[in-house]
Amino acid sequence: MPSNRKFWISIFSAAAIFFYLLFGNPFNVEPTAAKVLAIGGLMITLWVTEAAAMPVVALLPLILFPAMGIATIDETATPYANPVIFLFMGGFMIGLAIEKWNLHRRIALNIVKVTGTSGDRIVLGFIIAAGFLSMWLSNTATTMMMFPIAASVITVMKDNDDGKGSIQNFAVTIMLAIAYAANLGGIATIIGTPPNVAFAAFIQKKYNYTIEFLDWMMICLPIALLLLTALYFVMVKWMYPNKIASSDATKKMIHLEIKALGKIGKAESRVLVIFAATALLWITKDLINRLGVIALNDTMIAVMGAVALFLTPSGEKNPEEKFVLQWRDTTKMAWGILLLFGGGITLANQMEKAGLIGMMGTWLAGFSGSGGFILVLMIALIAVFLSELMSNVAQVIVFAPVIAGMADVLTINPLLLGIPMTLGASCAGMLPMGTPPNAIVFSSGHIRLKDMLKVGFVVNILSVILIALFCYYLVPMIVPELK
Repeated sequence: MPSNRKFWISIFSAAAIFFYLLFGNPFNVEPTAAKVLAIGGLMITLWVTEAAAMPVVALLPLILFPAMGIATIDETATPYANPVIFLFMGGFMIGLAIEKWNLHRRIALNIVKVTGTSGDRIVLGFIIAAGFLSMWLSNTATTMMMFPIAASVITVMKDNDDGKGSIQNFAVTIMLAIAYAANLGGIATIIGTPPNVAFAAFIQKKYNYTIEFLDWMMICLPIALLLLTALYFVMVKWMYPNKIASSDATKKMIHLEIKALGKIGKAESRVLVIFAATALLWITKDLINRLGVIALNDTMIAVMGAVALFLTPSGEKNPEEKFVLQWRDTTKMAWGILLLFGGGITLANQMEKAGLIGMMGTWLAGFSGSGGFILVLMIALIAVFLSELMSNVAQVIVFAPVIAGMADVLTINPLLLGIPMTLGASCAGMLPMGTPPNAIVFSSGHIRLKDMLKVGFVVNILSVILIALFCYYLVPMIVPELK
C-alpha cells in the first residue's frame, strides 16, 4: 500500500492534470475532445502513480463518460465486452486447468531440463520460442500458450533456489520475455499480428497492390531479430541480471522431480489434449476457414477450450472433482485484468470519436518539411507510444487512411510511412493495456508497473530507432512506388 503522503500527492496530481486539461484546454481542442483528454490524463496519472488499483481506475470511464455527456452508458460499457476480453478469459481458464492438474509443472521441468538451469539460458529459450511462434500465430495466442509454462518454470526455480541468484529478477525477465518476444516476433511476418493483416488489407483495397509475404519478411524480419536480441541483453545483462548459475545439484533435483511426477494422470492427460487442440486450432484456423464450412477466430477457440474443460470428466475418484475444471476454480483468475483492458479500449474509442487521432495525423504532417527520415521517425515514435493506450488493430485501421492521404499529398510512397506506423503499433511495452500479451503477463503478479515501465520504455525507444532506419532504407529498395 502506498504511504499516505504519496497517496495524496498522487491524487492531487491526477486531479490537477484533469482540471488543467479540461478547463485550461492547452491544445485548443473541441470541448468534447478536451473532456476525453482530461479523463485520459486522470486515468494515466492514477495508473502510473499506482494511487489506486489499476482495474479500479479502468472503471472510471463508466462513471465519467456518461456523467460528462461524452457517451451514453451503453456506448461506454460495450468495450468492456470486447471479443479480446473473452479471449483473455478463455486463455486464463485454460491456464487454470493446466496449473490445477500440475501439467504446467511437468512441462516446465522438461523445458528446464533441455535449456539448462542457468537463469539466462532459460530466459533466452523463452525469447526464442515465443518470438518464433509469434511469427505464425497471433501474439496473444502465443502468450496464452507460454504463460502457464513460464509461471511453472518460476515455481520450479524457486523450489530449487540455492540463494546465490535473484529469483525475483528471473521472474520479472521471463514474464516480460514472453510478452515482448510475442509482440516483436509478430512483426516479422505479414500474418504474425493483426495490425499487419489490417494494413495489408487496406493497401490492397486502396491501391490494388498486394504486399508480398517475402517482401514483408525482408524488411521486418531483420528488425524483429535485432529487437529480440536487444531484448535479451537489455533485460538479463543490464536491467535485471539474475545471476542464477547452472549447477549439477539443481540438474539432479530436476531429474528427480520429473521422476517423482510419475506417469501422466487421467485429468492431466485430458487437460493436455484440450490445450493441444486449442493451440492446434489457433495455428490452423485460417486453413479451416478457407474450407467455408465454419468460421473460427482466436476468441471463439479460446472460449471453446475453456467450455470443454468444464464439460470434460476428470476421470478422478474424488467426487468433488467431477470435471476437469470446476467453477469454484475461477476464484483464482485475474478478473481485474479483464476490466483493465476494457477500460483501455473504452478510452481509446472515445479518443478516436472525439477526433484526437485525426488531429494527431495533421500534426504529424507538419514534420514533412524536416526531411523524409524525420517524418518516418516521428511516425514510428507516435505509433509506438500511442499504442500504449490504444488497441493496435484499431490504431492501424484509424491511422492507415490518415497516413495514406498524407503520403499522397506529399507524393511519398505510402508504404514508407504505413509500414513503420503498423510495426510501431505492435511494439508497445510500457503499460499492461498496451498489447494483449502485456496484460496477460502483468496478471502473473511477478511484474510491478514500474518494471514494465522501465523495460518497456527502453524497448520502445529501440523499436522506434530500428523501425525508422530499416523502413527508410529498405522499403524503397524492396517495394515499388504506389499510386
